[in-house]
Formats: sequence, C-alpha cells, structure tokens
Amino acid sequence: MPTVRQLLQFKVNRKQIVALTAWDFAIAQILDAAGVDLILVGDSLAMVALGYENTLPLTLDEIIHHAKAVKRGVKNALIVVDLPFLSYQTSVESAIQSAGRILKETGAQAVKLEGGYPAMIETITRLVEAGIPVMGHIGLTPQSVHQLGYRQQGQSESDRDRLILAAVALERAGAFSIVLEHIPADLAKSISEKISIPTIGIGAGVDCDGQVLVTADLLGLTLRQPPFAKAYVDLRTIITQAVQDYSADVKKVDGE
Repeated sequence: MPTVRQLLQFKVNRKQIVALTAWDFAIAQILDAAGVDLILVGDSLAMVALGYENTLPLTLDEIIHHAKAVKRGVKNALIVVDLPFLSYQTSVESAIQSAGRILKETGAQAVKLEGGYPAMIETITRLVEAGIPVMGHIGLTPQSVHQLGYRQQGQSESDRDRLILAAVALERAGAFSIVLEHIPADLAKSISEKISIPTIGIGAGVDCDGQVLVTADLLGLTLRQPPFAKAYVDLRTIITQAVQDYSADVKKVDGE
C-alpha cells in the first residue's frame, strides 16, 4: 500500500501517480485489483451516487458512509476522502473534528480539502500538526461552483500568480500533495516544477506528477461529461442494452 511518504518518492523517481474515485465496495474492489495507486472518495459522489445537482448538499455522514464501503473493498491503494462543504470552512476546530471522524470511522489514510492561500493555510497546518495527512486542491474547486462556475481557472496573469502562490503556501503548510483541476497545462507544469510535493492533475495537462478522474466519467456512466475527461468505455449504453435484452427475455415468457 502506498503511503503519503511514498507518494513523495514517486515524484522524486518520476513515477506517475494513478488515481481514480470510488463511491462503493464494488467499484473500489475493481480499482484496487487493477492496481490504482490512490483511490479518492470524492465529493463527486454527491452527483454520481446520490443524484444531487452539485457537491454542496453532501454531508459528512454521507461521505463517511460511502468511504467505509470503499475501505472494505481496498487492500492496496491509498485512500483519501474529501471533506464536504462546510465541514471544514467554518473553523479550524470543525476541520479537525471532521477530518478526525473520517480517519477514525473509515480507516482512510488522508483527507482532501479545497482552497489555497490564505484561507486554508492555518487549517492545513493544524490538521497536519494533529497527525492528519492532507491533500490540497486548487484551480477549479467544485465546492465554489456558485462563485467560480465550472470554467477553467488560471487564465489571467493575476490568477496564475495566485495559484502559484497557493501551491507554494499549501506545501509549506504541510500538504503532502495537491490536486490541480482544470487549469492551463503550462501553468500546471510550472506549479509542478516549483514545488517538491506531487501534483495530481484533472484537466491540467500531462506534466503533473499524476492524474485523477471521476471513475463514472472514465466509464461513460455520466450524462454530462467534463470537457477534459476521457470516457474509456460507454458503460451507460452497454448497461442499457443489457437491461433491454433481459427485459425482452422476460417478456418472451408472456408469449409462451
């Protein structure tokens, strides 16, 4: 099982980190058996598994419930769990309590939270001091959908400078890696070269130290595919056809 320290060594050795999301036992078991390094129980499960419009309604209890199921399916991969919206932003104390619950109740090895400098620096510092490994997340941050939308971030010079500053600050605060979501590839490359902790890209080009995708997007299960996500198979069509074939077989009995 990779540890947070081993992920740092991945970067030194120029070994790409393979990461995907999981939301239940079956998917987690498949990803783990396929050799994925890192499994993220992401708040994307709000849409993928629970049918919410965005990530905001997801509760701490809900993500803990799913993370426990994921953990039961994993023997080798490192498991990181997202802190849901408002489970960590209101105070450092609430962040420690939320992250502590996740580690204690799910058996995951780390948490992920969104935001950079200066908002999340004290929080990450205190979490790390409490012995809780933290993955950062900057660029497009889905929990800020009403503020940022889903458009690419880091396009202006000031935004580029802000994201570089945020990445450096997150590393100094003790984050063991950073997700870079939907930012220009050249900016992601600059950030990856500037910091010593791994960057994990999603819609951020090929020069990050690893890549992550929402597994439902990879499998072609979602109706709205992000522009940066490649579907490696169209399971939605395959499953629909299988159900229709089954239904047809059942209905044949009526004619007998």
